[in-house]
Amino acid sequence: MLLFSEGPLAQKLREIKVEPHILPLSRELLDARKDSLGASSLGRLREIFSTLGAVRQVARFIRRLKPDLVHTNSLKSDLIGGFAARLARRPLIWHVRDRIDEQYLPKKVVKVFRFLARHIPTCVLANSRSTLETLKLPPGKCAHVAYSGIDFTPYEIPEVPRGGREDAPKIGLVGRIARWKGQHIFIQAAALVRQQFPAAQFDIIGAALFEEEDYEREIRAQVARLGLKEVVHFDGFRQDVAKAVHDLDLLVHASITGEPFGQVVVEGMAARKPVVATAGGGVPEIVEDGKTGLLVPMNDAKAMGNAICGILENPQRADEMGRAGHARVREHFTAPITTRSVEAIYDRMLDAQSSPNQNIYLIHPQRQNP
Repeated sequence: MLLFSEGPLAQKLREIKVEPHILPLSRELLDARKDSLGASSLGRLREIFSTLGAVRQVARFIRRLKPDLVHTNSLKSDLIGGFAARLARRPLIWHVRDRIDEQYLPKKVVKVFRFLARHIPTCVLANSRSTLETLKLPPGKCAHVAYSGIDFTPYEIPEVPRGGREDAPKIGLVGRIARWKGQHIFIQAAALVRQQFPAAQFDIIGAALFEEEDYEREIRAQVARLGLKEVVHFDGFRQDVAKAVHDLDLLVHASITGEPFGQVVVEGMAARKPVVATAGGGVPEIVEDGKTGLLVPMNDAKAMGNAICGILENPQRADEMGRAGHARVREHFTAPITTRSVEAIYDRMLDAQSSPNQNIYLIHPQRQNP
């Protein structure tokens, strides 16, 4: 595996006896984020030269390694590793995990990325049908979906009864604190739920990243304004997400922009929690509305509050949803299932080029923040 910096992923690879190759990027490229892309940033001459230099470095690395297949993982590595693989004349899989539309990326970036998706990768792999559809690929283009499965091990614990917490349920939202994640909608819904369940507690699990501290201050002020300081808790970043989710009675997903997939929703279902989630992006591919949880419109606090109350009013239904969600994750969204899906795509591509060696190389950016 080729990484663009040292970090947690490199450490985890070494723990399983896989030595990563580190090809450091310039600070400008390493720190670049998808939400900062646009004409003003892409036009900076220094960044252009830095990108070209990185492409040449990766192309030299690929030529030296001579893999049968290159797999790039993230928008940044899709572009840098993708051009490099083409220069090195290697078959290429683009793994796309972000929705390529104007709600998620600048308009010019969307147009460029959709154009490149038609011509650069040999095949496109997406983390949901929703993500794949945003690429607007032509008929006949090699394209597949492999849902991003989770490690199911932390959720393999005996089912625990609710234990009489019906009168004081704990409802949580897990995810980075960011406006598009909809914490402000969750807080509005909490105010509505509290009218019917005054003892309910609400956990916001996650931290602000990428200069989003202003939004965190905004929602903390919202909590105070609505008189919810005693019932809405800011838990901050948690490494033990499985335990945090297990401590809840109900998981809420409140994004106001369609998620590419919705891993937190999968984690909630794996922990046997009923979920209330906004019906956008890849989430409807995960949640069976009315069976494993309830889907509500995005940006609709009233609908979210009503859905939460509807589940809390019927503990038996909540337990049934939790069990159905657990079974659905086991059947569709575990890491081994994802692995088999990706391996099947590898096999098809390698068979097409009659390659007996099956030497595959993954290019992935190093993530400094979990």
